[in-house]
Amino acid sequence: MLQQLVHYSLHLMLPGLIAWVFFRQHWKRAWLIMLATMLVDVDHLLAEPVFSLNRCSINFHPLHTYVAIVAYSVLFFFKKTRIIALGLLLHMLTDGIDCWWMR
Repeated sequence: MLQQLVHYSLHLMLPGLIAWVFFRQHWKRAWLIMLATMLVDVDHLLAEPVFSLNRCSINFHPLHTYVAIVAYSVLFFFKKTRIIALGLLLHMLTDGIDCWWMR
């Protein structure tokens, strides 16, 4: 229960905090863009079962692989894709914390 509370709190509040600190003039827009990157979880629909509490998403789902994370990191270096990349990387960080928590 605590793990899920931390997980979903990080998915919602960490992007908001980052948006407030680094994109203060347009923090609401930045936060919404970063929240929209949660659509990356659409790849969970390819798994059987779709949701499993004891499964590490990192390197299991196609959009959560190390290759994808490298691509998100590259996108971070371009101004036009920086907020999207940041949202994706924060998402991967949050999912990675889950993997660590399960050990």
